[in-house]
Amino acid sequence: MSNLEKSERPWGRYEVLQESQTHKVKCIWVNPGARLSYQKHKFRAEHWFIVQGVGEVTIDGSIRSVKAGDSVEFDIGVLHRIHNTGSEEIIFVEVQTGTYFGEDDIERVEDDFGRASK
Repeated sequence: MSNLEKSERPWGRYEVLQESQTHKVKCIWVNPGARLSYQKHKFRAEHWFIVQGVGEVTIDGSIRSVKAGDSVEFDIGVLHRIHNTGSEEIIFVEVQTGTYFGEDDIERVEDDFGRASK
């Protein structure tokens, strides 16, 4: 068993649960009030299943509320972000499908931490 990736981020943290040639599965924790960058990917689609907390998901400019039990999908090239609007961590499982799953396949359009693509 290889050591799977864990990473602290300015908005929270994530852990990779499983990785293969065809998919990657992460558990992601977002701190209260924090949000991920507004981003898209060239090589992967994503499916999010919310397991704890409440928040707002933005998909190509459209915002919708999410809570535990909800799921959200984004195709390759679709802009997306999640914002934790609650008082506890929002936790979701992210399933990535596609041809490449590296962290460098993130094109940030907007970012609260100064990491947006130039």
